[in-house]
Amino acid sequence: MGIYGERIFPACFDLVMGGEHLARRRRALLARARGRVLEVGIGTGLNLPCYPESVRRIATVEPNPGMNKRLARRADELGIELERHAIRGERLPFGDAEFDTAVVTWTLCSVRDPDAVVAEMHRVLRPGGSFLFIEHGLSPDEKVRRWQRRLNPLQRRLGDGCRLDLDVRALLERSPFARFEGEAGYLERTPRFAGYTFQGALER
Repeated sequence: MGIYGERIFPACFDLVMGGEHLARRRRALLARARGRVLEVGIGTGLNLPCYPESVRRIATVEPNPGMNKRLARRADELGIELERHAIRGERLPFGDAEFDTAVVTWTLCSVRDPDAVVAEMHRVLRPGGSFLFIEHGLSPDEKVRRWQRRLNPLQRRLGDGCRLDLDVRALLERSPFARFEGEAGYLERTPRFAGYTFQGALER
Protein backbone atom coordinates (compact mmCIF):
# COMPACT_ATOMS: atom_id res chain seq x y z
CA MET A 1 0.00 0.00 0.00
CA GLY A 2 2.93 2.31 0.63
CA ILE A 3 3.60 5.38 2.77
CA TYR A 4 1.04 7.54 0.96
CA GLY A 5 -1.82 5.08 1.42
CA GLU A 6 -1.03 4.25 5.05
CA ARG A 7 0.10 7.61 6.45
CA ILE A 8 -0.69 10.55 4.21
CA PHE A 9 -4.06 9.54 2.78
CA PRO A 10 -5.75 8.85 6.18
CA ALA A 11 -4.77 12.35 7.37
CA CYS A 12 -6.04 13.88 4.12
CA PHE A 13 -9.26 11.88 4.43
CA ASP A 14 -9.95 13.27 7.90
CA LEU A 15 -9.27 16.81 6.66
CA VAL A 16 -11.49 16.59 3.56
CA MET A 17 -14.29 14.41 4.95
CA GLY A 18 -14.50 15.77 8.49
CA GLY A 19 -16.57 18.88 7.82
CA GLU A 20 -19.77 19.70 9.71
CA HIS A 21 -21.82 19.76 6.49
CA LEU A 22 -20.93 16.07 6.04
CA ALA A 23 -21.43 15.28 9.74
CA ARG A 24 -25.01 16.52 9.45
CA ARG A 25 -25.64 13.98 6.70
CA ARG A 26 -23.97 11.24 8.72
CA ARG A 27 -26.13 11.97 11.77
CA ALA A 28 -29.35 12.04 9.75
CA LEU A 29 -28.53 8.70 8.16
CA LEU A 30 -27.19 6.89 11.21
CA ALA A 31 -30.10 7.89 13.44
CA ARG A 32 -31.76 4.79 11.91
CA ALA A 33 -29.02 2.39 13.04
CA ARG A 34 -30.16 -0.25 15.52
CA GLY A 35 -29.30 -3.67 16.88
CA ARG A 36 -26.13 -5.36 15.67
CA VAL A 37 -24.36 -2.98 13.30
CA LEU A 38 -21.82 -3.61 10.54
CA GLU A 39 -19.93 -0.79 8.83
CA VAL A 40 -17.91 -1.62 5.71
CA GLY A 41 -15.16 0.83 4.75
CA ILE A 42 -15.33 2.63 8.07
CA GLY A 43 -12.07 4.47 7.37
CA THR A 44 -10.86 6.58 10.28
CA GLY A 45 -14.19 6.37 12.10
CA LEU A 46 -15.74 9.72 11.21
CA ASN A 47 -19.15 8.09 11.53
CA LEU A 48 -18.57 6.95 15.12
CA PRO A 49 -19.72 10.15 16.91
CA CYS A 50 -22.79 10.24 14.67
CA TYR A 51 -24.29 6.94 15.79
CA PRO A 52 -27.15 7.07 18.33
CA GLU A 53 -26.29 6.39 21.96
CA SER A 54 -27.95 2.98 21.71
CA VAL A 55 -25.17 1.80 19.34
CA ARG A 56 -22.05 1.12 21.42
CA ARG A 57 -20.62 -1.90 19.57
CA ILE A 58 -19.93 -2.06 15.83
CA ALA A 59 -18.38 -4.70 13.57
CA THR A 60 -16.07 -2.92 11.13
CA VAL A 61 -14.35 -3.77 7.86
CA GLU A 62 -11.39 -1.63 6.76
CA PRO A 63 -8.31 -2.92 4.88
CA ASN A 64 -6.09 0.17 5.23
CA PRO A 65 -3.73 -0.12 8.27
CA GLY A 66 -3.37 3.65 8.50
CA MET A 67 -7.13 4.12 8.64
CA ASN A 68 -7.42 1.41 11.29
CA LYS A 69 -4.91 3.14 13.57
CA ARG A 70 -6.93 6.36 13.56
CA LEU A 71 -10.14 4.37 13.89
CA ALA A 72 -8.92 2.62 17.04
CA ARG A 73 -7.96 5.92 18.68
CA ARG A 74 -11.31 7.52 17.82
CA ALA A 75 -13.27 4.53 19.14
CA ASP A 76 -11.31 4.56 22.43
CA GLU A 77 -12.04 8.28 22.90
CA LEU A 78 -15.77 7.70 22.35
CA GLY A 79 -16.02 4.50 24.37
CA ILE A 80 -17.31 2.46 21.43
CA GLU A 81 -16.34 -1.21 21.22
CA LEU A 82 -15.24 -2.36 17.77
CA GLU A 83 -15.05 -5.84 16.31
CA ARG A 84 -12.41 -4.94 13.72
CA HIS A 85 -11.66 -6.83 10.52
CA ALA A 86 -8.71 -5.56 8.45
CA ILE A 87 -10.01 -7.05 5.20
CA ARG A 88 -11.69 -6.03 1.96
CA GLY A 89 -15.48 -6.05 1.74
CA GLU A 90 -15.99 -8.38 -1.21
CA ARG A 91 -16.07 -11.48 1.03
CA LEU A 92 -17.31 -10.82 4.55
CA PRO A 93 -16.40 -13.21 7.38
CA PHE A 94 -19.94 -13.41 8.74
CA GLY A 95 -22.81 -15.83 8.40
CA ASP A 96 -26.08 -15.08 6.66
CA ALA A 97 -28.54 -12.72 8.37
CA GLU A 98 -26.29 -11.73 11.30
CA PHE A 99 -26.87 -7.96 11.34
CA ASP A 100 -29.77 -5.58 11.89
CA THR A 101 -28.01 -2.64 10.22
CA ALA A 102 -25.34 -2.45 7.51
CA VAL A 103 -23.66 0.89 6.78
CA VAL A 104 -21.51 2.17 3.93
CA THR A 105 -20.54 5.83 3.46
CA TRP A 106 -18.26 7.22 0.75
CA THR A 107 -16.73 3.76 0.25
CA LEU A 108 -18.16 1.97 -2.78
CA CYS A 109 -16.29 4.38 -5.07
CA SER A 110 -13.01 2.88 -3.83
CA VAL A 111 -13.61 -0.87 -3.73
CA ARG A 112 -12.51 -3.23 -6.49
CA ASP A 113 -15.93 -4.87 -6.93
CA PRO A 114 -18.80 -2.74 -5.61
CA ASP A 115 -21.39 -5.26 -6.83
CA ALA A 116 -19.82 -7.96 -4.66
CA VAL A 117 -19.65 -5.66 -1.63
CA VAL A 118 -23.33 -4.69 -1.85
CA ALA A 119 -24.35 -8.32 -2.40
CA GLU A 120 -22.39 -9.36 0.69
CA MET A 121 -23.97 -6.62 2.79
CA HIS A 122 -27.39 -7.81 1.65
CA ARG A 123 -26.46 -11.39 2.56
CA VAL A 124 -25.42 -10.61 6.13
CA LEU A 125 -28.51 -8.49 6.87
CA ARG A 126 -31.45 -10.04 8.65
CA PRO A 127 -34.87 -9.85 6.97
CA GLY A 128 -36.23 -6.41 7.82
CA GLY A 129 -32.71 -5.10 8.43
CA SER A 130 -31.58 -1.72 7.08
CA PHE A 131 -28.87 -0.92 4.55
CA LEU A 132 -27.82 2.71 5.16
CA PHE A 133 -25.71 4.45 2.53
CA ILE A 134 -24.16 7.74 1.43
CA GLU A 135 -22.12 7.52 -1.77
CA HIS A 136 -20.91 9.97 -4.38
CA GLY A 137 -20.96 9.07 -8.02
CA LEU A 138 -22.04 9.65 -11.58
CA SER A 139 -23.81 12.96 -12.19
CA PRO A 140 -26.90 13.17 -14.41
CA ASP A 141 -25.39 16.30 -16.03
CA GLU A 142 -23.41 15.31 -19.14
CA LYS A 143 -20.99 18.22 -18.77
CA VAL A 144 -20.16 17.16 -15.22
CA ARG A 145 -19.86 13.52 -16.34
CA ARG A 146 -17.22 14.49 -18.88
CA TRP A 147 -15.17 16.15 -16.15
CA GLN A 148 -15.63 13.15 -13.88
CA ARG A 149 -14.19 10.85 -16.53
CA ARG A 150 -11.34 13.22 -17.36
CA LEU A 151 -10.33 13.54 -13.73
CA ASN A 152 -10.73 9.87 -12.82
CA PRO A 153 -7.07 8.86 -13.34
CA LEU A 154 -5.85 11.64 -11.03
CA GLN A 155 -8.60 11.02 -8.50
CA ARG A 156 -7.80 7.31 -8.30
CA ARG A 157 -4.15 8.08 -7.51
CA LEU A 158 -4.82 10.78 -4.94
CA GLY A 159 -7.95 9.17 -3.46
CA ASP A 160 -6.56 5.70 -2.79
CA GLY A 161 -8.58 4.14 -5.60
CA CYS A 162 -11.63 6.41 -5.42
CA ARG A 163 -13.45 6.87 -8.72
CA LEU A 164 -15.73 9.78 -9.58
CA ASP A 165 -18.13 8.08 -12.01
CA LEU A 166 -19.59 5.13 -10.14
CA ASP A 167 -23.25 4.80 -11.18
CA VAL A 168 -24.67 4.28 -7.69
CA ARG A 169 -28.30 4.17 -8.77
CA ALA A 170 -27.62 1.45 -11.36
CA LEU A 171 -25.45 -0.45 -8.86
CA LEU A 172 -28.27 -0.66 -6.32
CA GLU A 173 -30.93 -1.43 -8.91
CA ARG A 174 -29.01 -4.48 -10.17
CA SER A 175 -28.09 -5.58 -6.63
CA PRO A 176 -30.15 -7.98 -4.49
CA PHE A 177 -31.90 -4.89 -3.09
CA ALA A 178 -33.15 -4.31 -6.67
CA ARG A 179 -34.01 -0.65 -6.16
CA PHE A 180 -32.76 2.81 -5.25
CA GLU A 181 -34.71 4.77 -2.66
CA GLY A 182 -33.44 7.99 -1.19
CA GLU A 183 -32.12 11.39 -2.17
CA ALA A 184 -29.69 12.37 -4.90
CA GLY A 185 -28.13 15.76 -5.52
CA TYR A 186 -25.04 17.91 -5.25
CA LEU A 187 -23.32 18.41 -1.92
CA GLU A 188 -22.89 21.94 -0.71
CA ARG A 189 -19.35 23.35 -0.62
CA THR A 190 -18.11 20.56 -2.89
CA PRO A 191 -17.02 20.70 -6.56
CA ARG A 192 -19.78 19.31 -8.72
CA PHE A 193 -17.54 16.63 -10.26
CA ALA A 194 -16.97 15.15 -6.78
CA GLY A 195 -20.22 16.08 -5.09
CA TYR A 196 -23.12 14.30 -6.73
CA THR A 197 -24.35 12.22 -3.80
CA PHE A 198 -26.83 9.40 -3.20
CA GLN A 199 -28.19 8.89 0.32
CA GLY A 200 -30.84 6.56 1.63
CA ALA A 201 -31.96 3.44 3.45
CA LEU A 202 -33.04 0.14 1.93
CA GLU A 203 -34.74 -2.70 3.75
CA ARG A 204 -33.58 -6.30 3.35
